[in-house]
Amino acid sequence: MMLVKVGGSLFDHPKLGPVLAEWLAIQSETKILLVAGGGRFANAVRQMDRIHKLGEEASHWAALASLAAPAAVLKAMLEPYNLPKELEFIDCLAFAQSDDDKPMSLPHTWQVTTDSLAARIAVVHGCTRLVLLKSLEIPEGTSWDVAAKNGWIDEHFPTIANSATFLIEMVNFRIWLDQTRNGKPVRSQGTTSNPASPQRQQGKPA
Repeated sequence: MMLVKVGGSLFDHPKLGPVLAEWLAIQSETKILLVAGGGRFANAVRQMDRIHKLGEEASHWAALASLAAPAAVLKAMLEPYNLPKELEFIDCLAFAQSDDDKPMSLPHTWQVTTDSLAARIAVVHGCTRLVLLKSLEIPEGTSWDVAAKNGWIDEHFPTIANSATFLIEMVNFRIWLDQTRNGKPVRSQGTTSNPASPQRQQGKPA
């Protein structure tokens, strides 16, 4: 079972639905958990926090509640496609509430985004693979700590990733969306598809 986090930065691309459906269809796993990134929805909560000084505790739960919107959008995007997969769209707020009193549950701070949330869900659900679809890629061999320091993932993510027992990959999905030929994605672009790549080993960014 794999978990795919679809970054909020990708939701502005008109081809996200069809290209994501094609990408999901060619994955080897039959069951796929999906987490939608917060993007503009979570940023709206950040803005409200700055204006009204809500504090990190209140902002944490408000941001989690806001994830229902991109999750609904993602589900609507993929509904037209008859994917040969079992898809489960994660209710992030419900998960966080049920997980909140467990060991290693997520802190209630802005250091946590859907990167860490997806990683925590992957741990709890016993996933064998976590894929972060983003609008960027990081240099091969970069540690999760350096990636967090550069803002490519959230600050809490290395705490989970460095001890992860499952495969973690990061895919520059913007390239998949932009690199098209005759209306179809160029599949050789934007993935760490080589199983021998050092970026695809456990605990390494990809």
